[in-house]
Amino acid sequence: MLDKDYNAAEIEKKWQDYWEKEHIYKFDKNSKKKIYVIDVPPPYASAGHLHVGHALHYTQFEIIARYKRMNGFNVYFAPCFDDNGLPTEKYVEEKLGVNKNTVSRKEFRKLCLEANEEVEEIYKNKVFKRLGHSYDWDLLYTTIGKEAQRVSQTSFLRLIKQGDCYRREEPTIWCTYHQTALAQAEVEDIKRKTKLNYIDFKLEDGKKINIATTRPEFLAACVGIFVNPNDKRYSNLVGKNAIVPIFNQKVPIMKDEKVDMEFGTGIVMICTFGDNTDIEWWKKHNLPLKIILDKAGKLNELAMEYKGLTLNDARERIIERLRKEKILVNQEDLEQTVGGCWRCNTPVEYIVTKQWFIKTIPYKDELIKQGRKIKWYPDFFRVRYEDWTKNLGWDWCISRQRHFGVPIPAWYCDKCGEIIVADEKELPTDPLEINKGKCKCGGHFKGDEDVFDTWMTSSMSPQISVKWLEENKEFSKRFPVSLRPQAQDIIRTWTFYTILKSYLHFKQVPWKDIALGTFVLDAKGRGMHKSKGNVVWADILLEKFNVDTFRYWVGKAKWGSDIPFKEEELVAGQKFLTKLWNASKFVLMHLENYDYNKPSKLEDIDKYYLLKLNEVINIATENYDIYNSSEANKAVELFFWHDFCDDYLEIVKDRLYNPDSRGNEGKKSAQYTLYKILNGLLKLFAPVVPHITEEIYQVEFAKKEKIKSIHISEWPKEEAITERMLRERGELFVEVMSKVRKSKADSKKSLKDHVILTLEKKSLNALGNMIEDLKAVTKAKEIKEGRFKTEF
Repeated sequence: MLDKDYNAAEIEKKWQDYWEKEHIYKFDKNSKKKIYVIDVPPPYASAGHLHVGHALHYTQFEIIARYKRMNGFNVYFAPCFDDNGLPTEKYVEEKLGVNKNTVSRKEFRKLCLEANEEVEEIYKNKVFKRLGHSYDWDLLYTTIGKEAQRVSQTSFLRLIKQGDCYRREEPTIWCTYHQTALAQAEVEDIKRKTKLNYIDFKLEDGKKINIATTRPEFLAACVGIFVNPNDKRYSNLVGKNAIVPIFNQKVPIMKDEKVDMEFGTGIVMICTFGDNTDIEWWKKHNLPLKIILDKAGKLNELAMEYKGLTLNDARERIIERLRKEKILVNQEDLEQTVGGCWRCNTPVEYIVTKQWFIKTIPYKDELIKQGRKIKWYPDFFRVRYEDWTKNLGWDWCISRQRHFGVPIPAWYCDKCGEIIVADEKELPTDPLEINKGKCKCGGHFKGDEDVFDTWMTSSMSPQISVKWLEENKEFSKRFPVSLRPQAQDIIRTWTFYTILKSYLHFKQVPWKDIALGTFVLDAKGRGMHKSKGNVVWADILLEKFNVDTFRYWVGKAKWGSDIPFKEEELVAGQKFLTKLWNASKFVLMHLENYDYNKPSKLEDIDKYYLLKLNEVINIATENYDIYNSSEANKAVELFFWHDFCDDYLEIVKDRLYNPDSRGNEGKKSAQYTLYKILNGLLKLFAPVVPHITEEIYQVEFAKKEKIKSIHISEWPKEEAITERMLRERGELFVEVMSKVRKSKADSKKSLKDHVILTLEKKSLNALGNMIEDLKAVTKAKEIKEGRFKTEF
């Protein structure tokens, strides 16, 4: 039997140890069951902690894994950690106070690996196992692990071979803080206030024109001036030359339809490079290149006296000089949106560097078609993916000027520039540790010092997870995978790149379904972020609340929506667990010595509640199948509290405590129904609150079903109920019972007080043999025929 009180800490530890010891969640490679694969989002091992939003997200799809396992699937659920690239470097730099430029590459990589191992151990034991997550830990992978490196490097080599990957010297989006190239998807909008500066430029004939710019610090890089061909004010300027203030270079005045006639004066300067439009014009009009910025974000010798200054310092000094020389005519306040690095929010710049790229622009239309082959939950997120794809303007830059990441398996001749790449048989490899000897020109091959963008590896997470290169025979059974659960804010990165890679390599979608998780806000509706001081850490929260209480809250979260975190809402979870424990104690007490055989005859009111259970099973199953777990749990919980605890347990007490009044068959009918409903409820609740349901299930039901765990038992099935008019009669029963309860409450009577109940003939006839249960639950001395009333 169950203890008097639910001892959560003891029970959670007991069953977590049991599940691990008995390999309850192990993927069975030899099973004939249909495989269900979840493409688990690798959490950044660099975060140091997981906040409550991460814990919710990972538990949300772990609930789906449990449901699918009970629903007859062989679930492939591989845990993983994303431990390469910029996020890890940033974490190490901040934690240890080092910089990739102040320690050797080898030492820096060693520090990153050590930090990863430490954090991964915390995540594994203090978060994921503590939350009762049902991973198969034998399938664990990390994105810096050898197999992940091999997959990433293999992808690179094969894309080169098929012409979809190339190296080129190009204007590149650049983070001056991290001193690395970025992809378009790693740039986020930043709003800032600045000044629009109206500056006079002289023409060769001595006349002046006025140009408005927010970036006077780029005057040294000015290579041209544009006006709109439809702007009659300036049609006479086209073909002339202007002199750039301070730096005195002569630049041509040209025309282009992209010039906004309403912005500033309608005359704009092009610099190499102040923004993306500058790059577009530079290419289109074949203009000269003047790069004034170094990789650290400081001006070089082309900026003359301003060499060595940061852009901000140079802006102040140049504005001061323009004002002093009375060339700065006016300034206006302006709020603008600029691109910033996704990790540090530093405004990005554009410099020309040699980088590796994967083609995306030629495949935009096809990638939209691929996206439409996938089922999106909720569906409206597909539009966000399509909008991003339609508006892509760059191929994907995959090389990063950092130390810690998957090495690019390429070598370059230091004399003629010839490129050679590794053979697949050599993978994984680090080109800095392999000597490729001399080039045919006499030069020496030097290994690439760059590493891949972290998304280069993460975009292959389905293939890494299901062991594309290790188990080729099994790969086709597991790919495309079943589900990609992920956060809403990385559709443009992880979703897009994974669909791209799957199309380029396999001409297939990577998954059948994609489900976007709940986004957790603080109590004031703001996003949680360490810099805001509003983060609630998962491991600390779990010291205060038991696991199933937290998971109960997760079960209420709607996929694809926002939810504010309020600690007081976890109290509802505690009350639910107490109610489930106490209701189960009552039921199990009355199932002692019960033989679990279905009686030859069920009471009609028992059939009605089994019919209600059928409806709940259907609602839960239908909603779980479309990743609407919140609606599934809402329906199950409503049935538990209202139909089962408030009503049915009260209805059958008389038959349980006084079997002589109705005969032994009436008691057996009640016992069978209690067993079916409680067993069904435990299974319906099991994906959400796995520990308490396991504890209750193991008392009696595990032995009866000869199953090691509720979590590998069969999802509840409908009971065959065919009684004519049963629903209508049952609803009438509940309606009358509720009216009597209300009458007692209005009259300030106890529910135990006896009544004389009068019902219309039609109702009496409809209720039929339910009358005896109605008399018992309402404490009716007698039920008479007439207009409805209750008498005390």
